[in-house]
Amino acid sequence: MPEVRKELKICEAHSEKSSVDKPHVTELKELPPHLEYEFLEGDDKLPVIIAKDLSVEEKTALITILKSHKRAITWKLSDIKGINPKFCTHKILMEEDFEPAVQHQRRVNPKIHDVIKQEVIKLLEAGLIYPISNSPWDHFPLPFMDQML
Repeated sequence: MPEVRKELKICEAHSEKSSVDKPHVTELKELPPHLEYEFLEGDDKLPVIIAKDLSVEEKTALITILKSHKRAITWKLSDIKGINPKFCTHKILMEEDFEPAVQHQRRVNPKIHDVIKQEVIKLLEAGLIYPISNSPWDHFPLPFMDQML
């Protein structure tokens, strides 16, 4: 049996249901005029974007092929086949005498704050990131004076 490194833990295989087995309703964005949504299941599940100028026969053929290969499309991050994100680790090796630099929290443009929040939620759901419960982070910082005025 190969030697197992001390940092890695041996864990059992973990499989979640694919979003093809349990599809969820997706919030659809407005598309350019030359594109349209088609759904591979029902009227609001498993959306794909196709060109509007396809003929009826071409649309039917395309949708038939996509329906027969639904599992080849990743509908969310957890559908991607490969190493379970809970098993995968990332380690930054540093020299013995090196001290990491500490950077202060940066303010984010309010226009993209919602986009960042949605991306973080996606990564949390996929298990690629996780919350740290024993962080020294100040959860109730004092507000910025210019925001209070």
